[in-house]
Amino acid sequence: MKNIRNFCIIAHIDHGKSTLADRLLEYTNTVGGKDLQNQVLDDMDLERERGITIKSHAIQMKYVHNGEDYTLNLIDTPGHVDFSYEVSRSIAACEGALLIVDATQGVQAQTISNLYMAIDNDLEIIPVINKVDLDSAKPEEVEDQIIELLGCKREEILRASGKTGIGVKEVLDAVVERVPAPTGDPDAPLQALIFDSVFNPFRGIIAYFKILNGKIKKNDFVKFVSTEKEYHADEVGVLKLDMVPCNEISAGNVGYIISGIKTSKEVKVGDTITHVDCPCDKAIEGFQEVKPMVFAGVYPIETEDYENLRASLEKLQLNDASLTFQPESSVALGFGFRCGFLGLLHMEIVQERLSREFNMDVITTVPNVSYRIFDKKGNMTEVHNPAGMPDLTLIDHIEEPYIRSSIITTTDYIGPIMTLCLGKRGELVKQEYISGNRVEIFFDIPLGEIVIDFYDKLKSISKGYASFDYHLHDYRPSKLIKLDILLNGESVDALSTLTHFDNAVSFGRRMCEKLKELIPRQQFDIAIQAAIGAKIIARETIKAVRKDVTAKCYGGDVSRKRKLLEKQKAGKKRMKQIGTVEVPQKAFLAVLKLD
Repeated sequence: MKNIRNFCIIAHIDHGKSTLADRLLEYTNTVGGKDLQNQVLDDMDLERERGITIKSHAIQMKYVHNGEDYTLNLIDTPGHVDFSYEVSRSIAACEGALLIVDATQGVQAQTISNLYMAIDNDLEIIPVINKVDLDSAKPEEVEDQIIELLGCKREEILRASGKTGIGVKEVLDAVVERVPAPTGDPDAPLQALIFDSVFNPFRGIIAYFKILNGKIKKNDFVKFVSTEKEYHADEVGVLKLDMVPCNEISAGNVGYIISGIKTSKEVKVGDTITHVDCPCDKAIEGFQEVKPMVFAGVYPIETEDYENLRASLEKLQLNDASLTFQPESSVALGFGFRCGFLGLLHMEIVQERLSREFNMDVITTVPNVSYRIFDKKGNMTEVHNPAGMPDLTLIDHIEEPYIRSSIITTTDYIGPIMTLCLGKRGELVKQEYISGNRVEIFFDIPLGEIVIDFYDKLKSISKGYASFDYHLHDYRPSKLIKLDILLNGESVDALSTLTHFDNAVSFGRRMCEKLKELIPRQQFDIAIQAAIGAKIIARETIKAVRKDVTAKCYGGDVSRKRKLLEKQKAGKKRMKQIGTVEVPQKAFLAVLKLD
């Protein structure tokens, strides 16, 4: 065990985690020849296309240091705030972390939040400055920032380049010398923590685990503690580029188990595996329950695909434990699920993965957050969906979630960022100068305001130099109202939103204008209205497609024309009573891009 090292790579988005991981794998000859490509560990097409890591990936390397063989288990993690749950689970399976900082950009928001997560778990931190080969690199300045953040010595900071391979040997040596070996007793009863799982259509569910105590052999009879299900370990092994079966894995190591599990409810990330005949006395403390930030309805386009969508979501949940869902129904869209996501990017990725991995085309409703509604008797209910709002006469007050956000930027962009946050009903808490011209601004902002397009706007006004991180702070009373969209007097529940009183009229007006562009013209007039309760606040009309019935009538009395037009009008009126308005998928998504 003294020759095992478990470590992960943490950093802000685009600081070069996956590229550096490629060089480590190349240097240790774990991957070579035709397998070697950029971002080896990002095995999803989606990750390669977007150039981001969505899943954390574990891989084992062998390294010789001072004549001794070492086993290094590396986990490459995502950098985006929407996938921070992946990072927290990876950190739980490690004893050390490489903190990567871009030499051109310095310390950013996600660097700090991932670092705190690692420190909370008592990990040994090895700071690495990446991209030192670039002309715009400022390694001395970035070193000062890291020293201020970590309080470490200057000589402890390593300099490397994931592109050219500078400093890769020093990084591996530092991992062997500084990261502590895992502690645990190979002879104690088996205790293994499941930190990830994946669905394989041929072999069932494969669970990835880290063994804290004991050892697991092929064909052992094991039990999953929280579900209390028992299985035979058909295959156990370690994670190289592919899964490599072996006969035994002992304490301190990371591996996988295949036991022919078919139903996704039987595997929970954070669960403990133990032996049936010699169980451990208590389960390992798992991960914190994930709190979704953004809720949206996900509906199949064809109603008969409802059960397929449920199965697809369950399989996806195995691989993405931060996705939560429960059934709901809508008048406009039929049966579907109310899903909880960690953010808008997460929602987009889930939609894309459903389409690619399970061939499920879905309609997603307007995302919103959860509100607490207090009635006159003092009872509290949580509402994730505007359709679940009780009658206005019964509501005493509504509380909405506020987040504490930290924005790190250069001083040039303080003005526009302040304007943006205050425009989103934010309250300035404090601002601190970190080093030189870099400043960290703390704002309390309603979560509902940042859900839709806040991050995109922040990036564009700061030319990409502002980094953003947040956590749920508290709930505060707020003047919120439900805005309904009516088509020909019928409310479309999938388009209704909860919004702040001050924004309601302008939002309703913009929404009507946008829908007028997107809904195709019919044989009858369509009235699009925005309403708060019974009061209509905006209206647009889509004119009917109509034939020129007076074309054949020329000359003579005007009453002949009027007779033809009246006849047409009566036909249109009859059609309006029986006609229905089809709302295209684009219209549901357009609400997100109103600005």
